[in-house]
Amino acid sequence: MPPGGLAGRPGTGRHAEELAVALLEKAGLRVVVRNWRRPEGELDLIADDAGTCVFVEVRSRTGDHHGDPLESITPRKRAQIIRAARLYLEAEPTHAAAYRFDVVGVTFPTDGTAPLLVHLPNAFDLSGT
Repeated sequence: MPPGGLAGRPGTGRHAEELAVALLEKAGLRVVVRNWRRPEGELDLIADDAGTCVFVEVRSRTGDHHGDPLESITPRKRAQIIRAARLYLEAEPTHAAAYRFDVVGVTFPTDGTAPLLVHLPNAFDLSGT
């Protein structure tokens, strides 16, 4: 379980997103939108990286018995993220010079040690690969 007494998947997901925001900001990105949602799709984080609009998917796992959180980005999930990014750009036009898709994986060890965070910039492209 993540520190701070957060119980269940929603608490774990929120905590993972907070850790991801801190990691991205430390790397120089500016998070501009959190949890953009529409009936047709959702985006965890949208950030600016020196003029590049970055769509960030945050995946988390407690322990390693369900595998690495990065492994959960299936072709179907990538297609959903791409579709949501297109919807976002239609609804919220930006002046970005470029766009990319990043993934942040957060693993909460069951032994209470610090979470493991992995940031994959440009994890996939518009073709979903």
